[in-house]
Amino acid sequence: MILRVNVTFEQVRELAQRTVTDVRYPKVSIYTLDAIWVLYDRVLRVDPHRLDDPARDRFLLSKGHGPSAFYAVLAAKGFIPAAWLDSIAALESPLGSHPDATLVPGAEISSGSLGHGLPLGVGIALGLRATGYRDARVFVLIGDAELDEGSNHEAMAFAGAAGLSNLDVVVADNASASLGWPGGIASRFDVHGWSSATVDMRDHEALYRSFTAAHADRPHVTVATARS
Repeated sequence: MILRVNVTFEQVRELAQRTVTDVRYPKVSIYTLDAIWVLYDRVLRVDPHRLDDPARDRFLLSKGHGPSAFYAVLAAKGFIPAAWLDSIAALESPLGSHPDATLVPGAEISSGSLGHGLPLGVGIALGLRATGYRDARVFVLIGDAELDEGSNHEAMAFAGAAGLSNLDVVVADNASASLGWPGGIASRFDVHGWSSATVDMRDHEALYRSFTAAHADRPHVTVATARS
């Protein structure tokens, strides 16, 4: 079930702008909000009242050091109270500067250490396929700089070889990677047998088309470019 609530993108942006992270991240950056919103509003089959449904889709925020957009969408969709957004990273708050899956309803993984989300997503996708939940999809959002981590390349190679068609990756590309990649980020995935699309992060229809594109027998990556 795709969760429908009477909330607009503009209202979710206002929720995200209420958040305050800790001193390590003094500037709230919500450039991933577009992709996360399109996923939760139009694609993911999730329900805040059935958090443990084994047939649910999964969203893994690997880029855990920028959780404001994620928290705002969880609040808009009823996973957490909106009031929690006003005390992020406070001592008594369940919302840390990195999401904690033991404290945040709807968070599938605890994240923040870069390079872990995609390998975890590969394992979850493989497990869902092995246990018969072939319609359940796994989406992993990573930052472009995470591709400097070798663990991601091992995960990309395995997912392509295993034909994990229930796995989708969203790369939030704000040109922060140290080295870049000849031919563009999508080419990193293409060589391992993935399907790919490169879109503008602010183009919701293009994001939706990529998130719902058929990719039988192979995983898919959406490279969402964000330039300010």
